Amino acid sequence: MAKLLNQGNSKTIKGEKYGYKTYGLHLSPASKSGFNVCKWSTAGCRAACLDTAGRGCMSNVQTARIKKTISFFKDRDNFINQIEKEIIAAIKSAGKKNLIPVFRLNLTSDLPWESIKHPSGKTLMEMFPQVTFYDYTKGLERMQSFVDFPERGKGKVWPKNYHLTFSRSEETPDSIVKDVLAREGNVAVVFRGSLPKTFLGYQVVDGDDSDLRFLDGKSMVVGLVEKGLAKKDETGFVIEPK
Repeated sequence: MAKLLNQGNSKTIKGEKYGYKTYGLHLSPASKSGFNVCKWSTAGCRAACLDTAGRGCMSNVQTARIKKTISFFKDRDNFINQIEKEIIAAIKSAGKKNLIPVFRLNLTSDLPWESIKHPSGKTLMEMFPQVTFYDYTKGLERMQSFVDFPERGKGKVWPKNYHLTFSRSEETPDSIVKDVLAREGNVAVVFRGSLPKTFLGYQVVDGDDSDLRFLDGKSMVVGLVEKGLAKKDETGFVIEPK
């Protein structure tokens, strides 16, 4: 099996100025591979997906991502075993560079890694409690589980070392955005051209400065300026700043 984790793209590499090294997993988004890895996706986010940005536009890269995705579904144990080995290697490699390794396993997917088990019966977060994992998600139930932590009476226990940022889409009502923010969760919002200082009464932080979402604090709107195909969005996925 080819290597699964990459060592950063133009966005994640920005974290190195803050002392972090992001290792990420690119799968083939939505149902492009024949398997759906983005079950909460919308027309707007599929049209604006960064899957084809940068090297992603190359046919060999697309083929590799599809193969990885098929392997995840058809050869799950070997797939997770390999990620385990690559995480161990990444921790050592980052340490030699005096960088803190962090892991984003949903660069172009939205899988519930908090529930995906290694053959040992543990999640990757449980296997590597000393490192931080982080992702964006459009899954409202996933996000609610994250913001409810550590209130044990409200669903499953969320991994302490796994941080989520909720992604607004054209189908997300403002009431949901406000609810997540009021519960100290963060929401990523894509704006056209520039970022406003506030959105729905909450502070907007520059999400393009780095990809290190676990450093954003609480109740923050993570502002992202539209890129690539998102510049042509007419679904409402991209918001005009006020």
